[in-house]
Amino acid sequence: MLDELDFRRKADAAIENLKKSLILAEDQAAIEIEEQNGVLVVIFDEPPAKFVITPNAPVRQIWISALSTSFKLDWSETQNAFVLPKTGESLKPLIARLVNEQLGEEEITLS
Repeated sequence: MLDELDFRRKADAAIENLKKSLILAEDQAAIEIEEQNGVLVVIFDEPPAKFVITPNAPVRQIWISALSTSFKLDWSETQNAFVLPKTGESLKPLIARLVNEQLGEEEITLS
């Protein structure tokens, strides 16, 4: 398991990288990105919704609240990324899939 400082570095870098990709995707889809105190929020007008992406240091996970579900990503040394254990998806592909599900069409890809 990562120590807290290492977790914070990796989580901050992953969320910052995700934020940059989502800001670029704002031009492709009807989404708005906000960040406050390390928490990233994706806001949808139609249908109305919010996704919340936040680091959870005590358990060393990135948590995503989206589509009435909680997704908990663990650090994977082999993938060098935060990964959803159930599906093996890393942060960006998972968020892209969830955003597209919310919008009801394949509008964004995150690179």
